[in-house]
Amino acid sequence: MALAIFDLDNTLLDGDSDYLWGEYMVANDIVDRTNYQLENRAFLHDYQRGQLDNNEYLQFALKPLTLYSVDRLYAWRADYVKNWIKPIIAPGTPDLLERHRSQGDTLIIVSATNLFITKPIAELLNIPHILSTEPEIIENRYTGRYLGTPTYKEGKITALNAWLDNNDHSLVGSYFYSDSINDLPLLELVSTPIAVNPDDELAIIAKQREWQILNLRSQGN
Repeated sequence: MALAIFDLDNTLLDGDSDYLWGEYMVANDIVDRTNYQLENRAFLHDYQRGQLDNNEYLQFALKPLTLYSVDRLYAWRADYVKNWIKPIIAPGTPDLLERHRSQGDTLIIVSATNLFITKPIAELLNIPHILSTEPEIIENRYTGRYLGTPTYKEGKITALNAWLDNNDHSLVGSYFYSDSINDLPLLELVSTPIAVNPDDELAIIAKQREWQILNLRSQGN
């Protein structure tokens, strides 16, 4: 039974759930429209270039969670997942996930996006395990801080190794699907790295190393 590991944004989804949550908050006047939207776009561009200051980004991304009760946040989140995320599940994602399930593989998402956003998406996709940057909650309120090591770049390996230490799995025969050059450390660690709709830098490396390149945005590829 192999481990099938998936990045989330622009891999299983045809879009970035972290960025889109920011856009959802802007659209619903949960945050200040002008300032938040500009910063959100700037951070996205930094991520796409592999130049993101992740600690600075997490301070920005987690701050809105501190302003509202968890009940209100979870109501917004449910609406967001239903109306913004469900429509952008990549067309090839269900078949890919089912293929691994039919092989008896264990499915796990490892995403840099924080757990507030990713947990209900993993549930929507029926993926039982998720490693994601965990926002801190104290007395039923988000604090704006996070717990442990953020699951970004090499942090994904740190989180995955900790998970492996506590579960009856190994990376022998493992797969990892990702679109991003930011995930190169973990792609280099698994048995079968697969580039999904890769960014330009990852596409070059995938071709050089003869890794499989997959297009989940087109059904059946």
